[in-house]
Amino acid sequence: MISPTPSESAQSESIEACKTALRKDALARRDALPPERRAAAAEAVSARALPVAVVTGQVVSGYSPLKSEFNPVPLMRRFEDAGAGLALPVVQGRGQPLLMRAWRFGAPLGSGVWGIREPLADAPQVFPDVLIVPLLAFDRSGNRIGYGAGYYDKTITLLRTRKPVTAIGLAFACQEVAEVPVTPRDARLDLVLTEDEEIDCRKMSTDAHSFRG
Repeated sequence: MISPTPSESAQSESIEACKTALRKDALARRDALPPERRAAAAEAVSARALPVAVVTGQVVSGYSPLKSEFNPVPLMRRFEDAGAGLALPVVQGRGQPLLMRAWRFGAPLGSGVWGIREPLADAPQVFPDVLIVPLLAFDRSGNRIGYGAGYYDKTITLLRTRKPVTAIGLAFACQEVAEVPVTPRDARLDLVLTEDEEIDCRKMSTDAHSFRG
């Protein structure tokens, strides 16, 4: 194993410090939104056309929202109504990717790490085609800042070694930043849905690459 050089270590520390500041600021902006505005945003996203077409056998993973997180439940209902199977994540342990277990509305949920609601242990493991992802901040190239543990980065990267996967971030418009600093381990989102618009990050990323030459 090759150890990082001092300059590489300094750059990594600088990126993490920047992410920490962005994370704190984005969380404060999200927490400041009134509950009625957060609820209206979730309904606005679910009222639009689905961001991806639903095909037979498709599995869409959502998440159980915590505190001021964008509520994915209305969008998950839309996917289920369109014929998609659903899944929810289970935290296996720090440093490990999330385990996705099948779930449907009305099925029982247990309490997992940090009290997050998750499918029971007898629910089968699945490998989603679409991931609905929570976040604290994002940019228009699909770079995302989460809570710092890297669960979704590891999960998205692992799933993409198996098959094509569409990663969709859910966020309030106020969580957008000009640029998220990235490292090689960060997984990029394909789309970001806010109450104002649907952002196709694949196009944004391609355009930025073309501009840089």
